[in-house]
Amino acid sequence: MAGVANDKPATAARIYDYHLGGTHNFPADRAAAQAITEMFPFVPLLARNNRAFLGRAVRYLASQGITQFIDVGSGIPTEGNVHEIAQEIVSEARVVYVDIDPIAVSESLDLLAGNDNATAIRADLRDPQAILDNAQLRKIIDFDQPVGLLMVAVLHFVADDADASRSVTELLRPLVPGSHLVISHGSAEGMQRDLTNLDSAQDVYKRDTATPFVLRDRAQVGSYFEGLDLVEPGVVWLPEWRPAAGDPQDFTDRPTESGGLCAVGVVR
Repeated sequence: MAGVANDKPATAARIYDYHLGGTHNFPADRAAAQAITEMFPFVPLLARNNRAFLGRAVRYLASQGITQFIDVGSGIPTEGNVHEIAQEIVSEARVVYVDIDPIAVSESLDLLAGNDNATAIRADLRDPQAILDNAQLRKIIDFDQPVGLLMVAVLHFVADDADASRSVTELLRPLVPGSHLVISHGSAEGMQRDLTNLDSAQDVYKRDTATPFVLRDRAQVGSYFEGLDLVEPGVVWLPEWRPAAGDPQDFTDRPTESGGLCAVGVVR
């Protein structure tokens, strides 16, 4: 990223970008990502499996007639962006990316130049009303029609359980029946790996970024879908949600080791 200062603090979005093999990251991001990977070498594989789930979920929503998407915690643009997948299936699909990281938003806007059906806004998941009230979002999203609300690998950066639940509830409130909620979330439930370094990994995010992370179990992830109809197969591990040809095969024989739960639900 020529011409950009290298002393920027790390962010979750750019750490994730590094794990995916991206180039939109700074020394602090790379140092944090490498520290995490030294403790848990499977994390880059988790990132790739999470990205593959996002792609499958967007394709599924588009196949169900969803033509507008709000991607909260969208991160840095990389291979398989939501608008690319959705607009390949439905050319007029509309997408709003939402992230707290200004660089993630700036990179997204650069990528979207000339695409009138997609934009990116800077906002905080913990302030859902500010997201819903944003003028750019309102310009693209028609809340009288079904919406695909994507919260992929972002809720674990809201450490307070009540805040995380409130954010989901408030973002769902204006969505009409037929809208879909897509969530993936970090979890160590059932994992057989050595987790003695988990506290240290959480400390990296707490020390180096503004978004410390917390893991939640299946029941907690399932609670976000209360009042919605879960799409089969329900709340499952990342490799188990409607696997497709070409998906990563890292955890297919040991899905609990993928470190991520996911689900899709439909608003009644």
